[in-house]
Amino acid sequence: MKDFNIVVIGGGPAGVIGAITAKKANKDKSVCLIRKDAISVIPCGIPYIFNSLNSVEENIMPDGGLDANGIEKIIAEATSIDRNEKTVSTATGEKIRYEKLIIAAGSDPFVPPIPGADKGNVFTIQKNFEYLKSMRPALIDSKDIVIIGGGFIGVEFAEELAKLKKHNITIVEMLPNLLGTAFDSDFCTLAEDKLKEMGVNISTGSKVTEILGDSKVTAVKLDNGKELRSDAVILSAGSKANTKLAEDAGLELGRSKGIWVDEHLQTSDPDIFAAGDCAEKRCFFTRKHIPVMLASTATAEARIAGSNLYKLQVIRENKGTIAIFSTWVNGLAMGSASMTESSARKQNFDIVVGNSNAVDHHPGKLPGTSKVKIRLVFSKYSGILLGGQVAGGVSAGEMINIIGLAIQKRVSFAELETLQMATQPWLTAAPTIYPIVTAAQDASSKMR
Repeated sequence: MKDFNIVVIGGGPAGVIGAITAKKANKDKSVCLIRKDAISVIPCGIPYIFNSLNSVEENIMPDGGLDANGIEKIIAEATSIDRNEKTVSTATGEKIRYEKLIIAAGSDPFVPPIPGADKGNVFTIQKNFEYLKSMRPALIDSKDIVIIGGGFIGVEFAEELAKLKKHNITIVEMLPNLLGTAFDSDFCTLAEDKLKEMGVNISTGSKVTEILGDSKVTAVKLDNGKELRSDAVILSAGSKANTKLAEDAGLELGRSKGIWVDEHLQTSDPDIFAAGDCAEKRCFFTRKHIPVMLASTATAEARIAGSNLYKLQVIRENKGTIAIFSTWVNGLAMGSASMTESSARKQNFDIVVGNSNAVDHHPGKLPGTSKVKIRLVFSKYSGILLGGQVAGGVSAGEMINIIGLAIQKRVSFAELETLQMATQPWLTAAPTIYPIVTAAQDASSKMR
């Protein structure tokens, strides 16, 4: 039996950052990370292994941070946790003793109950090196590809495969728009138009009722009776928290079936913490349970968990998940943080919305200038920022992070109106029409 002060289960972003943070916060403690796969891939890079990256090998998560911090790696599948003995057992028969444990077991692809989903050339989005190595050539060599699910991953797969200019690609999405859970419809349309420019077919408001073929897929059948020829299918219908270890160990689960955690990421066992996709998420504003599974959220949680193992720190706590996303679609950068206008209204918030349209260079005739569209959602009576959306050039990727920070700090429209920012002709919009400021001003004018 091996003994460690701190044991982390999981080799994804939450596991790696949890282990490194735990070691930095507790330099005198021994830390071990247990992961199933010898090679870990970068989850966010998976859609880009078909063209932007030349191979799956170019999307490997390096172990340098673990090695530099003296964290021992055990390559084995964790099969059980004994809370009385305070041990983790592995598939190789090994037992590892812990003082403190972080579960960062991640998530598994959700496979919708579609007849034929088990046929050949039907792929899920797995964070597994060997699986991706076999999936890559199969998709590249296919001709007709149907992607079931029009969220971020489905859209990014479609955009990347479309760059190869050799596939007939169709996205099937049950909601009225692609990216519909993260953006208002007019923002969704911007992404849809970009995909259509690349030749991607879009079927929204549709469901796949059956995957046809003998041993291998040949077509998919939609709920309107239409059949789409297909020699490959990508199931991109979301993920489910991997909670088996926690359940078997008797840890409590939350309402959305993630591992229950408090604001310090501590589970129902005071010596066990959980972070990342496997941990329960609660909305920053409503405290309702939300199914957000993002590497950025996972690493934020892992830093909180790793810091709180031996002493709970008020300054290291999770006040809720704001669900902040960004993506790239054929030259269009898009970001969303927390509530959209439509989701806020559905939850009965009394809101005021500010909009802005500008360009991200000044003067706007500079080469490489892009249009920027911003929407900010504020509480009508408190003036607090509830959410925001951005679409434009690459600057949108950092603008949404500014908005995300403003949401976390409960910034008001008045504070955003007087935001002090650095501006430079090649790098930002003009200070006179900085989009976040002008969107806040637009909301302010409606509040008066």
